[in-house]
Amino acid sequence: MDETARAELLGELRLAVPSEDLLFNVPMSAYTSLSLGGPAEMLVEVSGDEQPAEILRIAKQFQVPVHVIGNGTNLLVKDGGLKGLVLHFGDKFADISAPATHDGSAYTITAQSGALLSALANAAADAGLTGLEFAAGIPGTVGGGVRMNAGAYGGELGNLVVNITCLTRGGEMASFSREEMRFAYRESRLTDEIVLYVTVMLRRGSADAVRVAMRELNARRRDKQPLAMPCCGSTFKRPPGQFAGALIESCGLKGFRIGGVSVSGKHANFLVNDQNGTAKEYLQLMEHVQRTVKEQTGIKLEPEVKIIGEDAEKPNT
Repeated sequence: MDETARAELLGELRLAVPSEDLLFNVPMSAYTSLSLGGPAEMLVEVSGDEQPAEILRIAKQFQVPVHVIGNGTNLLVKDGGLKGLVLHFGDKFADISAPATHDGSAYTITAQSGALLSALANAAADAGLTGLEFAAGIPGTVGGGVRMNAGAYGGELGNLVVNITCLTRGGEMASFSREEMRFAYRESRLTDEIVLYVTVMLRRGSADAVRVAMRELNARRRDKQPLAMPCCGSTFKRPPGQFAGALIESCGLKGFRIGGVSVSGKHANFLVNDQNGTAKEYLQLMEHVQRTVKEQTGIKLEPEVKIIGEDAEKPNT
């Protein structure tokens, strides 16, 4: 893009986005739980309903790629970073509605996509509603959670969804019911759509019982997972009838290291950035784990973490 076009692009963006919400050359390591990733060329902190559609229009006009991120807890950004625009749905787009009565015993809550799943679970608990206890310790956002049908301890977000409001990459609004979302294990129908709002349905329960369940599940999570280290949660999906962590451990890979990243000694499906590693090293470690498990068990592990971005440029020799 020449300087004239870039100046026009920035002029359009500054009309659509408050100056404090338009950032440049932002290290994506600050936006991902793995603490990895090169810089984003431009990043917008989404703060209004109309912004995403207007930004998509501007990006299309100037042929600029657009990436969408939430809390970055299931995301690996390569060392070369992200070209174009990043839309960050975070705490400026994180409102959670008060519960609305659906029938005598059911209630709905609507959350903006940048709300944390843990915040939604806590809002439900405060209202004495049950169903989201499993999500109390999931660190992602509502938008990312519904896209990948986040779940834990036998619960899945897709089972609670009533409606999803999205924006297509063409700038059109779309709405999907639970049935239309086609939820499956860590999957949904969403591909390029940008999630704006999610409505879930919950049941009346005992506020004390809900809180006890949340504390117990969070204690189990802390006991079994290396939550104090930079990681993305489970790196690989659960193979049918198997557990990825058990397969990796059976292959003797706990503690295996490449550079600054390693297979956690606490939970083998958690690959951790424990010594200031790089995205390249993390990808190499993923490939080594996949290859070893395939060779020893015949099972191919599929990544659960989403990988985006550019490889780092090789230095001139």
